[in-house]
Amino acid sequence: MAQPAVSDLERQTIRRVYWRLIPILFAMMFFNYLDRINLGYAGLTMNQDLGLSPAIFGFAASIFFLGYMVLEVPSNLMLHLLGARIWLARILITWGLVAALTAFVWNPLSLYVMRFGLGVAEAGFMPGVVLYLTYWFPARYRARAVVGYIIAGSFSAVLGGPISTSIMTWFDGAGGLHGWQWMFLAEGVPTILLGLFTLYYLTDRPAKASWLTKEQADWLEGELAAERAEIEQQGRHRVIDCVLDIRVWLLALLFGCALVGIYGLLLWLPQIIKGMGELSNIQVGFLSAIPPLLGVVGTIVVSRSSDKTGDRKFHLAGVYLLAAIAMLGSAYVHSPVLAFVFLCIVGFSLNAGNPLFWSINASLLTGAAGAAAIAMVNTLAQFGGLIGPWCIGLIRDSTGSFSWALVGIAGFLIVASAVAATMRVKPREAELTHAIPSSATH
Repeated sequence: MAQPAVSDLERQTIRRVYWRLIPILFAMMFFNYLDRINLGYAGLTMNQDLGLSPAIFGFAASIFFLGYMVLEVPSNLMLHLLGARIWLARILITWGLVAALTAFVWNPLSLYVMRFGLGVAEAGFMPGVVLYLTYWFPARYRARAVVGYIIAGSFSAVLGGPISTSIMTWFDGAGGLHGWQWMFLAEGVPTILLGLFTLYYLTDRPAKASWLTKEQADWLEGELAAERAEIEQQGRHRVIDCVLDIRVWLLALLFGCALVGIYGLLLWLPQIIKGMGELSNIQVGFLSAIPPLLGVVGTIVVSRSSDKTGDRKFHLAGVYLLAAIAMLGSAYVHSPVLAFVFLCIVGFSLNAGNPLFWSINASLLTGAAGAAAIAMVNTLAQFGGLIGPWCIGLIRDSTGSFSWALVGIAGFLIVASAVAATMRVKPREAELTHAIPSSATH
C-alpha cells in the first residue's frame, strides 16, 4: 500500500520536535547507563580499599534492581500526574545526587544503601521517556525517535570504560580522595546539572511549546488526538489478558535469563579482563569498550537480517545460543587472548537480541493490555539483574575463578534461546517488521 504524501508542515514539525527533544533525551540516556554500570570500573580499586569480597560487590551491584523494580510503576503514575518536565527532572537530580554521594561509602552496608537508593531514584526513567514520546510523536515516527536516544546506552557502554578508568587513574589521590571516588563525583554531578537544565528546557505538551508555531502545534495536537480516538474505537484486549497470557510470562523468563548475562557481564567485565593478565586500569577500560562496541555492530547486522526475513524468534534464539557457546569458550580456554576474543563474540551477539525482544514484546497484545504487558514483562525480567551480578560474585568467592560464573551465565542464555525458539508468537503482520528499527538496543 502506498504511503500518503508528507506535507511540508508535517515534515517541518517532526524535524523541529526531533531536534528539540531527542538530543537531551540522548544525554539523559547516556548518563543513566553510565551511572548504572560505572560500579564495575570502580570495583577495580574500590573493592580493595573497602575490603569488599566478590560476593559483597556482586550483591551491591544486584540490589540496584530491587529498588528499580519496586517503584517503576508508581514513578510512571507520578509522571502522568505532575508532567514529564518536573518528574524527569526530579529523577535526574535525585539519581545524580545518589550517584555522586556513592563516592563517600565506607563499608558494605553504606554501599548497599546507595545502590538500592540509586535504583529507587532511577525507577520509572525508561518507561517515563517512552510515555513522554507518545505526547510528541505520532506512531509512525515513534520508532525512529526511540532509536535517536536509546543508542546512547551503547555509546555509554563503549565510552564508559575509557572515561571511568582515566578519571580513576589521573585523579587518584587528588584532594585526599581515591580515584574511584572522583569517578563517582565526576559522573554524578553532570546528571544533577542535566536535571536542572531539564526543568528549563523540556515542554510537557505540544500546546505549550513556544518553539513551535501555532500552526505546527495545532497540527501535532490534532494528529495525536486522532490517533487516540482511533485506538479507542478499535477492539482492545482487557488488561487482565496480559496476566492470563502465557506468552507474557515466557517472554519475561526469556529476557530475565538474557539480563543475567547482559548485566552480569557489564558489571563484572572490567574485573574479568583485569584477571586475564597484568593490565593497568586504563588498559582494562579500553579493552572493556570493545565487546559493547561489537554489540552495536551485531545489533545492526542481526536486525537487518531479521527485517529482511521477517523472522524474530529464531534470530533471537540464535544470538542467545551463540552468546552461550562463546561464554563457555571463554570459560574453558587457557589463553587469555582467546578468552577475550570469545568475550568479544559474546558482546557481538548478546545485545543484538534486544531489538528483537522488544519487537516481539510489542506485538503480543494491543491497547491498554499491550502497554501493561510491556511493563509487566520488563518488570518481571529484572530478576536477571537481581541475580546475575550477585551470583557471579558468589561463584567467584567460592571457586576463586570467574570460569564457573561464565558457565552459569551460559546456562541462563541457553534457557533464553530455548524459550525463544519454542514459544508461540503472533506479531502484528503489517507493522511488526517496521515497528522496531534495526539500531534500537535497550
